[in-house]
Amino acid sequence: MNLKSKELLHTVLFFVGLAALLFLLRQFVFTPVVVKGHSMDPTLADGERVIALKNTEIKRFDIVTFPAPDEPDKNYIKRVIGLPGDTIESKNDILYINGKEVKEPYLDEFKKDLTDGSPLTFDFTLSEVTGDKKVPEGEYFVMGDNRRNSKDGRMIGFIDKDKISGDVKFVLWPLNRFGTI
Repeated sequence: MNLKSKELLHTVLFFVGLAALLFLLRQFVFTPVVVKGHSMDPTLADGERVIALKNTEIKRFDIVTFPAPDEPDKNYIKRVIGLPGDTIESKNDILYINGKEVKEPYLDEFKKDLTDGSPLTFDFTLSEVTGDKKVPEGEYFVMGDNRRNSKDGRMIGFIDKDKISGDVKFVLWPLNRFGTI
């Protein structure tokens, strides 16, 4: 085998190996996601490209992606509000988890821009919207940050832990938003 053939073989093997590595990372480590719609405004905007990590421990206020339970061809991106065993209530635009007021600083900017006198999050209790007093074991209660324009746990119910595709951690596009969330 001459030198040129060896170089070509090494180059081909390098790209095959790189493609295999990227395929494995995509299958087991992360998934790219395109944000569609305005339910996560202002945190995530329509058309942004984000990366969701797979196989991570989901914590309260993580942003997750999952297949839409009511639209098989879609995926939703929402914020985890309720963990298994939690009670959830919103009253006077304040979130209460297990009876304690919880700050949502990611909504502050959005709330101050409201001019119509109505709350960003209308009053509800978990039992009113799901029929359950607590988030069931192995499930999560999710909401969009744009509470007035989000089809979330208040309409679609709980999200099974096994249905979560990934935990959104990075914005890739547009470049001026590149970085962690």
